[in-house]
Amino acid sequence: MALYGTGMLMTFTEVAPEDEAEFNEWYNREHIDERVWMPGFHRARRYVAVDPDARVKYFASYETGKVSDLADPEYMARLAEQTAWSQKVMAGFTKFDRLTASITVDRTHGFTGWLGVTRFFPEAPAMKRLRDMLGETVLPKLGSQPDMLGGCLAENDIDVSNTGLKAQGKPVPPGQTPEWVILLDGATEAAVREANRGLSEALGDAGVSAPGLDQTVYSFLFGNNR
Repeated sequence: MALYGTGMLMTFTEVAPEDEAEFNEWYNREHIDERVWMPGFHRARRYVAVDPDARVKYFASYETGKVSDLADPEYMARLAEQTAWSQKVMAGFTKFDRLTASITVDRTHGFTGWLGVTRFFPEAPAMKRLRDMLGETVLPKLGSQPDMLGGCLAENDIDVSNTGLKAQGKPVPPGQTPEWVILLDGATEAAVREANRGLSEALGDAGVSAPGLDQTVYSFLFGNNR
């Protein structure tokens, strides 16, 4: 089946090595379960990078009915009032990046143990062409490769993201540009790496230079849904 909606919250997080054990316990025993039962949320997954030079070690995705669910007043209120355990763990984040995205291309089929994550900032004039290319040819082709199960395109919604920052009392960064994230689900690490290479080549042929791509392979840790 496809994703559980057209909205997705994505977080990229790291903590100090001495805090990782508690970080993982908190994520698996409190945070994922708490978020899944919020308005509009349906499924959550979290992963750890297997690439030693990954930009950020931990990745999590939360599927929502639509991206505006990520600015729901009840959800905003929960962001402003975290549990004591959440406050303790979050205070130890050494890296944290949060994207609230619309899923504009969904060619997924369930989810697997391995995930390719590609991040980049497309030029505005090329967005429609890239979106059409990904939906019509690139993602269907990559998803049909052996041990691959599909992929999706997520486009960060800056307005919704900034609503979340304000709810947490954080400053809104100036000069923001929309970031795109492509997720590729595969049954094996090798299949995902091959798909990442194919995606990079396709984007390169479309004018997106390789130095502008941030690609990481992640391994599944834990998930839940309602």
